[in-house]
Amino acid sequence: MNLKSLFRTKSIDKMLADHSAQEGKHTLHRDLNVWDLTALGIAAIIGAGSFSSLGDACFKGGPGVVILFILCGIACAFTAMCYAEFSSRIPIAGSAYTYAYASFGELIAWIIGWALLMEYSIGNIYVAFSWSDYFTSFTNKMGMHVPEWLSCSYMEAHKAFVNNSLNSEAITAWNAAPTFFDTKIILDIPALLINVLITILVFRGIKESKIFSNIMVVLKLLVVLLVIAVGAFYIFPANWFPLDASGTPSFMPNGFGGVMSAVSGVFFAYIGFDAVSVMAEEAKNPERDLPRGMIYSLVICTIIYIALALVLTGVVDYKLFEGVGDPLAKIFEIKGIAWMQILVSICAVVAMTSVLLVFQMGQPRIWMSMSRDGLLPKKFQEIHPKYKTPSFSTLMTGLVVGLPILFTDKSFVLDFTSIATLFAFALVCGGILLIPRKEKVAGKFHLKYINGKYIFPIILASIIITVQVLFPTYFTHLIYLGLTGDFASFCLVAFWTISIILAILTYIKSWSLIPLLGLISCLYLLTGMTAGNWIWFFIWFSIGFVIYWFYGYRKSKLNTQNTNSQTP
Repeated sequence: MNLKSLFRTKSIDKMLADHSAQEGKHTLHRDLNVWDLTALGIAAIIGAGSFSSLGDACFKGGPGVVILFILCGIACAFTAMCYAEFSSRIPIAGSAYTYAYASFGELIAWIIGWALLMEYSIGNIYVAFSWSDYFTSFTNKMGMHVPEWLSCSYMEAHKAFVNNSLNSEAITAWNAAPTFFDTKIILDIPALLINVLITILVFRGIKESKIFSNIMVVLKLLVVLLVIAVGAFYIFPANWFPLDASGTPSFMPNGFGGVMSAVSGVFFAYIGFDAVSVMAEEAKNPERDLPRGMIYSLVICTIIYIALALVLTGVVDYKLFEGVGDPLAKIFEIKGIAWMQILVSICAVVAMTSVLLVFQMGQPRIWMSMSRDGLLPKKFQEIHPKYKTPSFSTLMTGLVVGLPILFTDKSFVLDFTSIATLFAFALVCGGILLIPRKEKVAGKFHLKYINGKYIFPIILASIIITVQVLFPTYFTHLIYLGLTGDFASFCLVAFWTISIILAILTYIKSWSLIPLLGLISCLYLLTGMTAGNWIWFFIWFSIGFVIYWFYGYRKSKLNTQNTNSQTP
């Protein structure tokens, strides 16, 4: 094996030809229009963030977390346009994995496919936990109490007990749990059950899933708008300026560093638009409708998130969101508005089911694409003869989501998922820079080429000069801390170094401005990840590389085709 073979690419023409050859034999039902795709995007984006990770984000960043929502929205807007360009060129299931195969080559494509496993399957573990929180909140109000030790993860209860957390439910779960050979029995039964039900529904087919998802999208939008409207009457403006460490009222009580520490929760809220691109083979007109579905859902959800963050941090003190998986219901519980708590819990249970549905539809289709390329066993591309769904991959996804529910918790899963997704998004933006520009075709999305030769270096230089003028010691202090072992400073030094290198390459190669801005935005958001996040990230990818080395590289269709062509 030589180094060059690790980065062998699959041409777009070859991908489309292979796909055409399979039409009618191993393909999926084309049943989605632009509004179905927009609804699927909203289904994943709104539920994943507003009903779950928004609480964690508000706790870490305080009211100032709205700034991070804006930054993430901008980064995702640039990224969405890059996804749209790829999806209009390659209307095939597989999302960022398929796009990387055409731009960076096989090894990077495998890495992204492995990263997307964290985004969809492992991300769904977090949503399942949060679904359980809302479900038990509802049943408790209805007088049907689910014991805390049967509706909480072991890790979450243990950490709450050790850290003297304000999360009373987790503390109760630890104290009340029965023991078996000195081991406390704590597991989240509702999270396990909803995973089984969703797996069955996704196995049945896209048409049934589409109808179910569209109904739930309407429901969740109505309840989110109601939360904003009712919550606005209970906003106490002083909550937007809590006291910081020095006792001074501040919109960012934990500083900008605190805001950036919430990047996992905030960015997790946005990853749903990526799920739209996975549905390429089930869209009626993917070249036109996939880009529109992604962009429409992203714009709608960014506006909603900013409004929700302002309402949540305005109604109650941001510190009360520690460990809270049901933030929309929590604010009305604290305020004693029982009817809203019940209504939000009911709608959240329904709405977050749609999130689980969309994510659980995405993962099997990525595995199916990897299997078609020979990087996974053929079993993963098996299509059910009746339901026309990737049956084995769907069942495996249910297993991958279900088992970790027994031994992980929300905060770990949230960080793990967000870093992988940001990494994949950065590679998608970078991938656009490496493929040839195409002529505009009527009826298809076209990413406008803006020559960044002079614009990007000027933008970067302007930012550096502005920072230096406003904060004269910023860069020297940053370099000093980075060299002395401060991980956050080291990441920022790496970010500025990579940015300067990109500016030089852009001047030489005349790269397009929009994907450059998407790439640089994602790289900056990655600086908010902790050393622990990166350690787990590289452990995960080391496991993935071992699998690729011993199976994917040798079984790859590109490898077998090259071998056959060399055989006399």
